[in-house]
Amino acid sequence: MRESVMRLLVVVVLASCLPGETTQAQSAVFASRGKATSTGVSSQTTAPAEHDLTNFAEYKIGPEDVLKIDVWKEDQLSRTVPVRPDGKITLPLLNDVQAAGLTPMQLSLAIRDGLKKYLNEPQVSVTVTEINSRRIYVTGEVVRAGAYPLFPDMTVLQALSTSGGFTQFARVKSIYLLRTESGKQVKHPFNYKDAISGNKPQDNLVLEPGDVIVVP
Repeated sequence: MRESVMRLLVVVVLASCLPGETTQAQSAVFASRGKATSTGVSSQTTAPAEHDLTNFAEYKIGPEDVLKIDVWKEDQLSRTVPVRPDGKITLPLLNDVQAAGLTPMQLSLAIRDGLKKYLNEPQVSVTVTEINSRRIYVTGEVVRAGAYPLFPDMTVLQALSTSGGFTQFARVKSIYLLRTESGKQVKHPFNYKDAISGNKPQDNLVLEPGDVIVVP
């Protein structure tokens, strides 16, 4: 995995109902089995089996994520925008729109409803092209230290496997996880030898955004 932020494609296409159709005509299309490359996301490559990327269908947009907003037949309204630290995006006609905390489908609905004042039955799609709000960090005696995207249910052991392995100086029995809990930084020990042998499975924690794994 490259040190640059991995792009994962989350596509939700929301088709506004045509006359005579019910809301069941609205459809969501989610490309979930993609692997990031230098040119984007390839849906032809199967992601690692241990990461259930289909969970990203319910992905909640966060600050610093990058979104591609497409309004059908309205090129002047379609654009790629970052989510600001305050959780909002800026769009023509609508100005500031709350994005953080919403799924792509929910944001599509919000944009569609706002555009109804100006367009006849607008059709909107939202694509999360960069997931920057969910990261974990691996630092210390590993081959590729840096920030990595946080997959659903990703564990300490899985995160370490993405960092290219340990250097010859790594003290693998003394690894620890730093996590902010109730405003305080908490240190959770992790013994790699125990983890790969199946001992102390409770130490192989499921990671949370912002977690830092330190390999001394």
